[in-house]
Amino acid sequence: MNAIPTELPEVLIVAVDVHQDERGFFFEAYQHRSFARLGIGEPFVQDNHSHSTKGVLRGLHYQLQNPQGKLVRVVRGEIWDVAVDIRKGSPRFGQWTAVALSEENKRQLYVPPGFAHGFCVLSDVADVIYKCTDFYAPGDEYGVRWDDPSIGIDWPQMEPLLSKKDRAYPWLRDMERALPVYSPE
Repeated sequence: MNAIPTELPEVLIVAVDVHQDERGFFFEAYQHRSFARLGIGEPFVQDNHSHSTKGVLRGLHYQLQNPQGKLVRVVRGEIWDVAVDIRKGSPRFGQWTAVALSEENKRQLYVPPGFAHGFCVLSDVADVIYKCTDFYAPGDEYGVRWDDPSIGIDWPQMEPLLSKKDRAYPWLRDMERALPVYSPE
């Protein structure tokens, strides 16, 4: 298992060691000690499973009072997974990174707390499983418009299927009071 850096140093692609033979494959999707060695040491408290069809775009989501780090992987299909640094005061504020995650490449993306997260489904269907470092809090849901020109994400789908809520999220410039704050370590 190793971590592959992205354009945003806190966001990591995790490549697992896959053991494959004529019977199929095996890999350790998560093991706390191994992930801690990669710099991902916080405990995960919740697992989520999302099933979507081609062209669906979910995001860009975050929680403010209960920020969630996410470890995302795809068990069926393929997605374009995106993380955006939305931390006020960050030197990379408004910058994004993306990676294709699929059942074939078995890669995972670690999106730390303080980043907005979203994905677009590239295959006919996709099953996405992600671990979270904090519990889902319904009253703490926030989001940024998926097509915000100040962020400029190069989505593979420019006319995605969106939820009513995702369609209504504001631009990043209008979120000043509802953003996490960057704290350099």
